[in-house]
Amino acid sequence: MTIDRISVLRSLAPYLEDWLAFQGGYRRTPGIQAAIRVDDEIVLDIAWGHADLETGEELTTGHLFRIASHSKTMTATAILQLAETGSLRLDDTVAHWIPELEGTELAPVTVRELLGHQGGVIRDGVENNFWQRGGEFLNRDALIAGARTDGAIFAPNEHFKYSNIGYSLLGLVVEAASGTPYNDYVTENIAARLGLADSGPEYDASRAADYAAGHTGLTAGDDERHRIEHVDTRAMAAATGWYSTARDLTTYGAAHWFGDDTLVTDASKRLLQREESRVEAHGVELGRYGLGFEQRTIGDRDLVGHSGGYPGHITRTWIDPTDSLVLSVLTNAVDGPADALMTGVVQLVDLALGAAQDVETDDDASDTDLSRFTGRFANMWGVVDIVDLGGKLASISPRSPEPKSAHQFLDVDGDDVRTESVPGFGATGEPVLFERDADGAITAVTMGGMTMWPIEAYRRALASGRPVDTLARMSL
Repeated sequence: MTIDRISVLRSLAPYLEDWLAFQGGYRRTPGIQAAIRVDDEIVLDIAWGHADLETGEELTTGHLFRIASHSKTMTATAILQLAETGSLRLDDTVAHWIPELEGTELAPVTVRELLGHQGGVIRDGVENNFWQRGGEFLNRDALIAGARTDGAIFAPNEHFKYSNIGYSLLGLVVEAASGTPYNDYVTENIAARLGLADSGPEYDASRAADYAAGHTGLTAGDDERHRIEHVDTRAMAAATGWYSTARDLTTYGAAHWFGDDTLVTDASKRLLQREESRVEAHGVELGRYGLGFEQRTIGDRDLVGHSGGYPGHITRTWIDPTDSLVLSVLTNAVDGPADALMTGVVQLVDLALGAAQDVETDDDASDTDLSRFTGRFANMWGVVDIVDLGGKLASISPRSPEPKSAHQFLDVDGDDVRTESVPGFGATGEPVLFERDADGAITAVTMGGMTMWPIEAYRRALASGRPVDTLARMSL
């Protein structure tokens, strides 16, 4: 049987929003923007928190984020477009397109090696305090001068070496091969083709009020965050300049599903998305990379996409190119947990879809209204969400960034609820008891023999000065 994925994820969306909000508040993240597209439909498009902590401006789904190294996927897409038209070849050398590099150690590095970070190119240059506002990003002359004198660190294909300088040089290759400035080429051939009204390759000062402010990271628990202004990335736009919204990024990501040739053919997608490098150091796998696209497996999903780290914004988008799914999470602080939040969202999506499939094939599945049991509860030991995941009741610890390892399903039979009967260190197979007021609202939940209360009631009790060790013996 096939489940209605869109209906399942629409039903899950309110909890996804609630989970992201809890994580954002718990981690002191200024703001979070997130979107999910499945089968060409947006099932989540939310914003939480603040666009600017100094002014108190609330974040919206329309605020623009600097998506930084997502730009590499756009640049790689542009290179493959030009390869499809015969304007360049992936085995062309960089010096073929940038004659100023002739006679240097970088001269024989190929376009493909730059795309896969196998060119051995210096990461950001000998002096790169522009990443913390200590000067301007490199212009064309400074980019080429640095590449000439200090660009080569390893021999080509000696090591995977992530390089913003390498991708900045690819921006110059796009210009030379197309006869058009990089920003103009990608605006016309990526943003305009997809109708991305809120995406572009460089900071747009005319829309300054639309950008979410960047914020500093925390160096200690009692730190305050401070605003970081946006600047041009100049000749480094191809590596890190783009801006967008979570919603626009799901539209862009959908163009990288197989079967969609709006930007590039499926043949080009196979080159972009297949594993080019498995990155390992000190016996630990650090990641996998294709041509401009990162790769990761979360659960049973093989995903491609990219992260982005810009001064004040941390972002992440994952694409499932075979299952027509795109997810994007954007945060506006240097230490924003976009990657961890994204992993959690993917896990929740798959838990719900898996549960829905189980319910669809279970002739004995309960038809009880699960909303009667749902809510967020707390006690001395933490916080628990009881939530409907795809038609099955589940308990989840929202403090954990990985719901896959912090959940258990609950078996429901009318008013009888028990934790699922599986092996475990917790109170598996035991009853879950609900206390209610005269209107049927839940006033307490006992799970594993320990009582929890609706979280706001518990927090009010603590704030009132009641000793923690008496809370379990009194009504909240």
